[in-house]
Amino acid sequence: MKRILGISLALLILALAGCKTEPIKKGETPSDTASTSSSTGGNGNTAPGNNVPGSESMNAEQMAKQALSSVGFVIYFDYDKSDIRSEYNSVIVAHAKYLSGNANLKVRLEGNTDERGSREYNIGLGERRAQAVRRALMLQGVSENQITTLSYGEERPAVEGHDEAAYTKNRRVEISY
Repeated sequence: MKRILGISLALLILALAGCKTEPIKKGETPSDTASTSSSTGGNGNTAPGNNVPGSESMNAEQMAKQALSSVGFVIYFDYDKSDIRSEYNSVIVAHAKYLSGNANLKVRLEGNTDERGSREYNIGLGERRAQAVRRALMLQGVSENQITTLSYGEERPAVEGHDEAAYTKNRRVEISY
């Protein structure tokens, strides 16, 4: 039994050692790198119709990801509010277009609050914020089954601190694909 376990472990290590890894470039997420590797087949040769970063033209998915990163993945809220400020309309519209054009994609809306208020109140406020973004996306044509919401309340601060600068960054909904 120990021999089989040892052989299995050795094979796993050899398999992992043989995996090609590519460094993540600034502004890129691990999933961006993974999709680039899969579109090139992992060997640097592109399949017909697929473009790699750095080529003259981008495919529609790359252009959509670039547009999303330019508007951002976070919507910030005023103190004790769940109303989406008008300055975030472009964020909602961009993500709605992306989701509407990719019906197989799903998005998770994560509501967050600052530390003020009880734990229970903040969970509810985070949920109201996530639901507000959900409604806004659905009004732009996103399917209900593409969206899930989750509230972390005060449990996952973006910025540690007990001042208004930290509170401002923690009152948010993060859009996560």
